Amino acid sequence: MSISTESGVISVKEIDEAANTLKNIVTHTPLVKNKRLSEEYEADVWFKREDLQVVRSYKIRGAYNKIESLSKDQLAHGVVCASAGNHAQGVALACYLKKIHGTIFMPETTPQQKVDQVNMFGKEYIHIVLNGDTYDDSYAHASEFCKEKKAVFIPPFDDPKIIAGQGTVGKEILQDMASPIDYLLLPVGGGGLSAGVGSYFNVHSPQTKIVGVEPSGAPSMKISIEKNKPVTLDHIDNFVDGAAVKRVGDLTFEICKEILEEVVTVPEGKVCGTILKMYNEQAIVVEPAGALSITALDEVREKIKGKTVVCIISGSNNDITRTAEIKERHQRYEGLKHYFIIDFPQRAGALREFLNDVLGPEDDITYFEYSKKTNREQGPALIGIELKRKEDFDGLITRLQKTNFSFEYVNDQPRLFRFLN
Repeated sequence: MSISTESGVISVKEIDEAANTLKNIVTHTPLVKNKRLSEEYEADVWFKREDLQVVRSYKIRGAYNKIESLSKDQLAHGVVCASAGNHAQGVALACYLKKIHGTIFMPETTPQQKVDQVNMFGKEYIHIVLNGDTYDDSYAHASEFCKEKKAVFIPPFDDPKIIAGQGTVGKEILQDMASPIDYLLLPVGGGGLSAGVGSYFNVHSPQTKIVGVEPSGAPSMKISIEKNKPVTLDHIDNFVDGAAVKRVGDLTFEICKEILEEVVTVPEGKVCGTILKMYNEQAIVVEPAGALSITALDEVREKIKGKTVVCIISGSNNDITRTAEIKERHQRYEGLKHYFIIDFPQRAGALREFLNDVLGPEDDITYFEYSKKTNREQGPALIGIELKRKEDFDGLITRLQKTNFSFEYVNDQPRLFRFLN
């Protein structure tokens, strides 16, 4: 299938119309060259800064374009969405700007910071319903609500108007870039952004190779393309919440399988490193999904040498309370943070023996939890150890094995590790 203006799937005309609809609504975000990464990757690396968008993500584009397309009769019954993230904020702001009523379903587990953000953008025009424990629960309640109230559901990605709205990101990139673009890297969640931007590039910059990026724990588009059909994943890692979906859209899949050069996956721990690096070195705040395209530069390092590359920074809605978790995941990924359950003999001097015989001179205990057990020879302790260099790990294990301490490594046991997060 060729994605073109005649394809009937998503056309450049629809994206141009969306751009006209959005011209006084969204920010035409900057396209800026990143000198530091250009030097590091020996390429001409540019950032499309959707993290500077009015709701700190591109999601307002699709949400507003969809809502603007509805008739007065449809709007009279209000609009509905199910989301705990950027889509909810986009819909909320669209409702405020249009002065229409919106109902937003969010899981009861949604952090208060996100609830407050949605309320801030929607003000008196939106009503938040906290219901269920997961997105699927919220979606089910939203669907029932739509049937009952005859309200219009605003999907997060699998809709032509949503896709066309997100496609305006691509139109802006090509308006602002004077030279040809060799590679475009962008995050893939449900596929709305990649389908829209890719459709526009397919016509106006067909030489550009478009690389979709997914987190390793939620490779739904990559697997779907490999299977040549949308696949529902049984389990996903929700850490990169803006791009972690169990199933991509049917329409977005049909487009993406044609226009994406490839889909690469990046580990969540590596994404965490990008978030920290962007903030510490360049004072740029990116959310996990927003960091995907930058993280993927390593995956295409050899291909992009001497080339012009654009990374879409999709959003900056990163909750500051997640900083400790982000640092922790990055350290584990880099092999610098390790957790053990160690059985200590319940006698005086056991801990001193561990410190003297097991820990290296630069090793640091960052977590220690122990409770003495009565009538037992040994008591378990959960210990977190931070290393200066990942190469020090083998020596730590060797010293543990030479002692009389019985131990169990926790990092590679997800069921046990949940108790630490």
